[in-house]
Amino acid sequence: MPNLKSFKIIFTLLISTLVIVSLWAISVNAQASLTENSKLAINGIGPIRVGMTVNEASQSAGVKLVFVGSGPDAYSCSYFKPQGELKDIAFMVTKGRIARIDISDKRITTIRGAKIGDTEDRIISLYPGQIQITKHPFPLRPNENRKHLTFVPKDVSDKNYRVIFETGNNRVYRLRSGKLPEVEFIEGCL
Repeated sequence: MPNLKSFKIIFTLLISTLVIVSLWAISVNAQASLTENSKLAINGIGPIRVGMTVNEASQSAGVKLVFVGSGPDAYSCSYFKPQGELKDIAFMVTKGRIARIDISDKRITTIRGAKIGDTEDRIISLYPGQIQITKHPFPLRPNENRKHLTFVPKDVSDKNYRVIFETGNNRVYRLRSGKLPEVEFIEGCL
């Protein structure tokens, strides 16, 4: 017959397991919807991943993605946005699948904390040795110093993904992530 000490140990293990499972379930549910707290990664944002269909992404995010425009051929390239409050997130869809995420919402950050308004130095410090800097080919004003700061991952499994920070006068004003080559399309679906 088990003694009181054995019963306490088993009871403690059971309670600990229930607490861990409950915390795990809460964290999974917290990430199960797309919000302004969702983090941008090289291959998605929150519960939405590059490669999903629009329907899969809508179901995963708990918010309907609605068509907002396309290039000359809607199947080849089109844009969808979340219905509701998150108007500054756009999903480029090519051949029926999400290829990239465009962010112009100051509340959205990358997994490492980069966001709109950050300086170029901050981006470089958040991604040491992994930022390639190129001059933006289309300056808006004659003396504006626009650049692309491109995060290039070191992990071989991520070699076909990038995060691109568009800067003007040393500040991030837009960012995007996704797969090559779409993430590098400067003019989107044009």
